[in-house]
Amino acid sequence: MADTLLDEDAREQLVATCRTSVGDSLRSVTYFTRTEFEQLYLRDDLERDADLSTFIGHEWRAYQTTHDVYGDSELGEYEYTIRSFENGFLLRVTGANEGVFLTTDGLSTQQFDKVATAVQRTLEEWRG
Repeated sequence: MADTLLDEDAREQLVATCRTSVGDSLRSVTYFTRTEFEQLYLRDDLERDADLSTFIGHEWRAYQTTHDVYGDSELGEYEYTIRSFENGFLLRVTGANEGVFLTTDGLSTQQFDKVATAVQRTLEEWRG
């Protein structure tokens, strides 16, 4: 795991984007590439015991599978994935070389769409 994949401004921008879209329901934000990751935010009431490297590996494999399986479907371009768990949700926004996953308490579909769109826009701005 890298200590600083992103500079301070980029970290703050990504966290602010997620916090603005999700509010107090935001649990965590993690930025990742194919080989490294950086947890940018973890809500104070949560423990730092998640196995993020395993999560990242799984999310890359899942992205590749999703992209390969649904790439030419009538559903259109892949946008994001929502995973539902007993204690919250994981939202994955992934491109070819980088991605973000964030965890939340319960949100509406519209809120997930809002934050996914905002994260996608932020990543696209960084790519130039």
